[in-house]
Amino acid sequence: MNTKINFLLIILFTLIVSMAKAQKSFYELKAKTTEGNEYSFSKLKGKKVLIVNTASKCGYTPQFKDLEQLYKTYKDDNFVILGFPSNDFFHQDPGTNLEIREFCSKNYGVTFQIMEKISVKGKDMDAVYQWLTKKENNGKMDSDVKWNFQKYLIDSNGSLIDIAYSSESPNCEKIITWLKKK
Repeated sequence: MNTKINFLLIILFTLIVSMAKAQKSFYELKAKTTEGNEYSFSKLKGKKVLIVNTASKCGYTPQFKDLEQLYKTYKDDNFVILGFPSNDFFHQDPGTNLEIREFCSKNYGVTFQIMEKISVKGKDMDAVYQWLTKKENNGKMDSDVKWNFQKYLIDSNGSLIDIAYSSESPNCEKIITWLKKK
């Protein structure tokens, strides 16, 4: 009987180790800014991060205003927003990276970090969104990016906590409660 239990424990241990190796740390990820500079997520250690896929010509585009207000309110509390423009949904962000950055700044006063345009779904999905949407990578949950302005909440330890969908305002109770939680 002990041999069977030991054998099962070895198999269980091996599975746990292999799953842990498959998971990539949030802090290992990198992306590029709209200016083309590499942005290492390792500098986000100890900060809460809101990642949102954005679009300049979407019905939810006015959320840029609320995102900026959220950022201004909580940035001194180790909070960061990373906006990832995407043209995946009805081509609602057709501009270049610099045109997108200028649009966000000029129309909504955006000062939080806007990254280069990426794909958030399909075979060309960026590595950041592969981490956000696949449980095997993030250790928490599988999800699909359903539309522009879907928001992912990452805690100060680099763990995926929750999702706020496009219809949920950046100032929704879920996000505010998460930000106020120590």
